[in-house]
Amino acid sequence: MSSTDYISHHLKNLSTPQYDGGFWTLNIDTLVIGWILAGLIAFVSYKVGKNLDPDNPGPLQNALEGILEFVETQVKEMFDGYNPLIGPLALTVFVWIFLMNAMDLIPVDLLPLLAGFVGIEYLKVVPTTDLATTFGLSLSVFALIIFYNIKIKGGFGYFKLFLFHPFQANNTIAKIILMPFNILMTTIEELAKPISMSLRLFGNMFAGELIFLLIALLPWWIQFLPGGIWAIFHILIITLQAYIFMLLTIAYLSVAHQTADEH
Repeated sequence: MSSTDYISHHLKNLSTPQYDGGFWTLNIDTLVIGWILAGLIAFVSYKVGKNLDPDNPGPLQNALEGILEFVETQVKEMFDGYNPLIGPLALTVFVWIFLMNAMDLIPVDLLPLLAGFVGIEYLKVVPTTDLATTFGLSLSVFALIIFYNIKIKGGFGYFKLFLFHPFQANNTIAKIILMPFNILMTTIEELAKPISMSLRLFGNMFAGELIFLLIALLPWWIQFLPGGIWAIFHILIITLQAYIFMLLTIAYLSVAHQTADEH
């Protein structure tokens, strides 16, 4: 196949055919790989938790404890107050996104080739290069942001943010005049949270995958050097993107836990 056909083939998801790319199309490869990685996290966490040895920890326990302490430090530094959900949520977001991103380090032709042996024509193995994944993650966080805004500030207190933020005034007439502008600006500010989170993660991972595909088009005896260099650099990218998504999750939920006066 041509270079264009090769790239297009690797960027196409294994999807349900009946909706032909419409809204209700399910990207089966994204779902299955995401579920497998989530199951891996749950299984490893269960096994390590069941066999904890504080006196003689193994390498895996040490690694998980290091990740846990790292995430706990970020939560303590950024989250004001206390909510038992925030720590586990931040840990899950960081580890799950990191693992989904890390699928990009598998040679681009390996899994699609193996899938072809069992009759699977398309297989896109990096879930975070699918907008459905990144938007699903960010919208889940956004739902928690709205929930805690209403829970902490009250329904009317949260609504007041749209009326009197970000432009403030000292007299009633000026407040009324500024309300439409405040509603517009605050709505944009709120909607920008899930959009920016999802597009940042998607854009970086999609670009990284595309570079791997371009390297794969080179003759095999040239691929190793640029491929190896990019893979080493990409380890930093996949870690950084998981870290940024986790930090934004903590920061936005911290703001959501502020009272109307604090906000």
